[in-house]
This record gives sequence, C-alpha cells and structure tokens, in this order.
Amino acid sequence: MFLQDRIWMATGENPCCLLLNQANRHGLIAGASGTGKTVTLKVMAEGFSKAGVPVFLADAKGDVLGMCQPGKDTEKMQARIERFGIEGWSYEGCPCRLWNILEGQGLPVRITVSDMGPMLLARLLNLTEVQEGVLNIVFRVADDQQLLLIDLKDLRSMLNYVAEHSKEIETSYGKVASSSVGAILRALIAVEDQGGERFFGEPDLQLDDWFSCDAEGRGYVNVLDARGLIQSPQVYSMFLLWMMSELFETLPELGDPDKPRFVFFFDEAHLLFNGMPKELLAKIVQVVKLIRSKGVGIYFITQSPSDIPDEVLAQLSNRVQHGLRAYTPAEQKAVRAAAQSFRANPAFKTEDAIMELGTGEALVSFLDEEGRPSVVENAKVLPPQCLMAAPEQRYVDVVLAEQAELMDKYGQAVDRSSAFEQLAEAAQKEAEAAELAAEREALEKEKAQLAKERERQEKAAAKKKSGSSRMTPTERAVGNMASTIGREVGRQLIRGIFGSLKR
Repeated sequence: MFLQDRIWMATGENPCCLLLNQANRHGLIAGASGTGKTVTLKVMAEGFSKAGVPVFLADAKGDVLGMCQPGKDTEKMQARIERFGIEGWSYEGCPCRLWNILEGQGLPVRITVSDMGPMLLARLLNLTEVQEGVLNIVFRVADDQQLLLIDLKDLRSMLNYVAEHSKEIETSYGKVASSSVGAILRALIAVEDQGGERFFGEPDLQLDDWFSCDAEGRGYVNVLDARGLIQSPQVYSMFLLWMMSELFETLPELGDPDKPRFVFFFDEAHLLFNGMPKELLAKIVQVVKLIRSKGVGIYFITQSPSDIPDEVLAQLSNRVQHGLRAYTPAEQKAVRAAAQSFRANPAFKTEDAIMELGTGEALVSFLDEEGRPSVVENAKVLPPQCLMAAPEQRYVDVVLAEQAELMDKYGQAVDRSSAFEQLAEAAQKEAEAAELAAEREALEKEKAQLAKERERQEKAAAKKKSGSSRMTPTERAVGNMASTIGREVGRQLIRGIFGSLKR
C-alpha cells in the first residue's frame, strides 16, 4: 500500500515500509511454495505503480495478471484490514499491459538475434567454449559483411555460409570446424521447439514502451504471460537476462533518484543461474552492481536464497523472507545462511522463526533512510488492493483493448531483407554467373570445333583441287581404252570412205 514516499508492505512490532529512494538497491522475495510470495509481489508491484514507477514481472501461474482487477470484499479480507488498522482502504486494480512470447493473448515480444548477442545466445544454446568461439566468428563475419541477423533462419544461413567459406575466412577470423557448426545447428532445433522461432524477429521490443504511465500518473504493470514459457526455461531465462543487460546498456545515468525509474522482478530466479558460465555470471554481477545508478531496481523471487549466487545475493538489500522448510542437511544449511543475512532482532531467533512462519507471514528487512538494513521484523504481509487470484476475462479484454495502439506496432511480424535473403540472393547470382560461364565455355568449345571442322574441309578441298590434273591408274586405263577404240573407229570410217587402207 503506497503512502507518500514509501510502500507499506507488512507489520510486525513496527510497520515495515520500503522507501522509494532506497528501492533501487534491489531486493529478494524468497520462500517455499505456498508461503505467500505472489501476494508479496503484488503488494510491492502495486505500490510502485501507485508511486508512478512502471514495473515488469512474469506470470508463471496466470494469477499475477489479477492485478488488473480490483480485489473482492470478503469476511476474511475485512478481518485482515481491521487487524492491520488500515484507514481509507479501497479495492483497486492497476493499469496493466499484457505481453506474450509464445502463442497466446497479449503483445508479442520479439528481439533480434543481433540484439541477443553471441554470449547470451551461447548460453541459450548450451554451447561449449569452442562452439561459442565459432558463434563469435559468425557474428563478426556478419558485422563485417553488413549482414543483418534478425531471426533464426538468418543465423542458420550465416552458419552455413561460414562453414562453406571456412578456408577463406580462416586467416582473418580463425579456424571454423564443421563439427562445431553442426552442433550449433542442432542446438537451434531445440530452441525452435521451445518457441524460439517466434521469439526472434521484428518488430523488436522497444523498452521505452515499458516505461509508461497512465493518464493518472500510475506506472504500468507490464505482465509477461509465462504460463507456457516456463516450460521453455532456456528461452525464459535468456529473455530476462537480455532485458536486464539491455536496460543497463541503453539507459542513461540518473545518479541517486528519489524513486526508481523502473523496477524489474525476476520470478523463478533459479532458472537464471543454473549452470551459468563464470564469464556470464561476472557480467550479471556487474550489471546488478551498476544498474541502480540508472534508476532500475531488480528484485529476485525464488524459493531459497541459496538459488542465487553469493555475488548477486550480496547486492540485494531489501528482503522479504517467507517460510522455509528444512528436511535435509542442505536445506538446514540454506536456512542458517538465510538467517545470518539479516540484522538480528533480540526478540526472537531468526533461524527458528524462518521455519515457523505461516502463509502470509515473513521476516522483513528494508534499508532505512541512511541506507542501513533495518532490524529484521517477524511480520504479516498486507493484502493487495487488487485481486489475489486470476482475473476474469472481461478485465483481460479491457487490458487488451487499451493496448490496441501497441498491438498495431507489435502485432504483425515483419520479415525484411536480412542475412537469409541476402545470402540466398548472393548464392543465386553466383549460380547464375556459374551457369553463364558454363554456357560461354560450351559455346567457345563449339566454336573451336566448328573452326577446326572448317579448317579440315578447307584442307580437303585444297588437296582435291591440287590433285585434279593428274590421272589415276584407272583413269589412265580408261583413257587408253578410249584412245584405242577411237583409233579403231577412225580406221573403219576411213575404209568406208576410201574403200581400203593401205598396209
């Protein structure tokens, strides 16, 4: 519940309030399933919204979007309101926008392959160090040749191009093994099966559209429908990591603002860090440390603080710890670690209190005005003014109608000319040039054969002409016979004229 410059989150011996000017120091909401993390998330998010701070959160179960609908008055709610002594209570929904990566309701979320970059993409594809090196070469070649990598078919075309021209690029970029290219191509199939084909593309997400407030000055609650996406943990985790990195790289420095510019909730945070390479973890730690100066608060939501690396956990100053269960030695160790992270309260033993917390109860410690962690309070979390459960469809329809302008911007996928088309066009031109060269070669051969045949015929004709004055033996025999016959005929004629010949 928002009160002036703070969000009233819970009450123990004292009210537990999150100060807006300390909210960009990041935070943690932890606890076992069913202990009330989602309610805490809603109370905090609606407080930011009322303070004019837009937020982002993922809805893994379908009930977070209930923030768009006012809560319902029940006897149980009335009892809670009376117990907290809340004055001027009203049920209110928050201005929401619904986003979706996979098929479903909401604004489509897309980013380009180039925006994702080789480091996060290698994590998404679970590549080895060598394969990541090949992927870096692919991105570098694409940049140098001004080939746009927008969607997965662009990346696939670029991988095939690099494999086919590996000998040519080896001296400039390094060796590219065909086996590594094949492994990356196989990994792309798994990402496509998880919905990656829809995720990568254009129009790509403009984060400025997440920083908006409504006409009343309330920050929009940007809800990502993650009910199907949570079954695709690779795509889900890489999108959240990309978003955090993009916020860090694009937003200007604000110094130490009176309130955050934007608050980002990471639900199911354990999915983000499972098997994360050291290089990527180092980048995330750097972002978490420095992004607060850009007015961004990051809040991780998970079952146990042990799900988050110590380097990141050390940056999370505002904490709400719901109940944990400790049935194994590892769980008991996690409880002790969680208890030791709080500033002790002499009224109770923190380690015991964590295991005794009921639903809606939490150990709470926020930063005070001086930026110091407050003494931990064993507190009960306030109810949200919005609906605790999933919303009715009519309220969802209102959200969809109010974001029609953004749907015009993001609704229709655009497939402009990029690496896939450019390489296909280049291959077609190369094939046409090769075909033309083959035709020219065939024509030259035919021309040479005709010239040779003409030369042969000319030689034969010249030879025939030069030999026409000579008589062959047959011709001479026929000629002699003709002469003999001629002479005999002559003699017969003379006899006929003169009567006889003289011997």
